[in-house]
Amino acid sequence: MRNTAKLTTAVLAAGALAFGLTACGSGNSSASHDYSGPLVVAASPVPHAEILNFVEKNLAKKAGLDLQVKEFTDYITPNTATEDGSVDANYFQNQPYLDDFNKKRGTHIVPVVTVHLEPLGLYSHKVKKADELGSGATVAVPNDAVNEGRALKLLADNGLITLKSGAGNDATPEDIAENPKHLRFKEVEAAQTPRSLDDVDAAVVNGNYAISAGLKPAKDALVLESAKNNPYGNFLAVKKGNENDPRVKKLAKLLTSPEVRKFIEDKYQGSVIPSF
Repeated sequence: MRNTAKLTTAVLAAGALAFGLTACGSGNSSASHDYSGPLVVAASPVPHAEILNFVEKNLAKKAGLDLQVKEFTDYITPNTATEDGSVDANYFQNQPYLDDFNKKRGTHIVPVVTVHLEPLGLYSHKVKKADELGSGATVAVPNDAVNEGRALKLLADNGLITLKSGAGNDATPEDIAENPKHLRFKEVEAAQTPRSLDDVDAAVVNGNYAISAGLKPAKDALVLESAKNNPYGNFLAVKKGNENDPRVKKLAKLLTSPEVRKFIEDKYQGSVIPSF
């Protein structure tokens, strides 16, 4: 697990925030319900932190919100930091991932408002179409339970494999019923899937990591998740008990404003889709 954090300019300017994962920096543990001070939000760099930075620079001051963004490049630390009070909220994940995380780690994180969808896509440096993948081709997939299941569902929805009846969000290669191309699967950390493209025939990549790697999901993906009835929208989340934090309510309203919708549509051109 990588939990090196990169602070945005806003956080660096604050200076007084603690960088560790102890609940001493933001003074907002759910036990104390102290909602004074800035709202510190953990986020993946792209697109979550970019969206939050847009809010901080263009909307927060007028709304009376002191917003600070703390960036993390993994999918674990934002939740553990929210649980222990090191940050007030996070913005990086979807419901199936959160359900699995809470169950396995005993955390108490809850969603506040869904903001956007990052379509999962299949990418390749070696073929131009998914049906060009040859027999025995190697496909990299994320190694965490939810994203791996999501990746396999994407492949199944596009006819590359068939999953066993009842295979759910936590499906693994063992749940494949039919594999006509005899695809082989390489399980790697989600953040490493774009880097694996030179070593495998194709890779299923989360939208935020695709964008960070310079890929354009709407253009470059061989196949892409549909937004229709998609359960993988990304949301603002807090530790249970902090849903009524007035700062969180302000941020939730700003994240689902017309200004943010326009920012997402203009900047990401279909690679990130507003969910409100």
